[in-house]
Amino acid sequence: MSYLDRDTYGIYSDTADDSGPGPRLMGADTLIGEDVYNRQDEDLGDIKEIMLDMRQGQVAYAVLSFGGWLGMGDKLFAVPWQALQLDTLNKRFLLDVSKEHLKNAPGFDKDHWPDMASTEFSTEIHSFYHTQQNLGGARTASGSVMGSGSSSLQSDPGYSGSSESGSGRSGNL
Repeated sequence: MSYLDRDTYGIYSDTADDSGPGPRLMGADTLIGEDVYNRQDEDLGDIKEIMLDMRQGQVAYAVLSFGGWLGMGDKLFAVPWQALQLDTLNKRFLLDVSKEHLKNAPGFDKDHWPDMASTEFSTEIHSFYHTQQNLGGARTASGSVMGSGSSSLQSDPGYSGSSESGSGRSGNL
């Protein structure tokens, strides 16, 4: 099920003429449950929650569920928002890690969440995913604020590749 299927408010209904908000601006509720794949086209799980940094005014982490069977034994991972890319063509997220690497990621179970606001947690997670703390994601070719890697997976041929600030970075949502 993609974000288009979870769009109960019609957020993405006017995307044919590019007048609607998506995928440059998307509803968080429509992203919960979204699939996450790697560049080898392996299914890495799905997004269970989106964590907002209320002080910085930006998305901090996506909580990814991986492993287990039929929802049992799943391990949860906090993935820095900037490590994810939106694959608008396939209606899913991309995370540039192998399954083996993800198995070694710092994770937790649903009954024992870590203190995601702590400096120690943030340092460990950003170090593992090779991202920078307190940076928003870069603008993808579709204009959405997502991961900082380059990708040819975007499906918006009219996008010029530049952002309003000219830096390719957006600190706030």
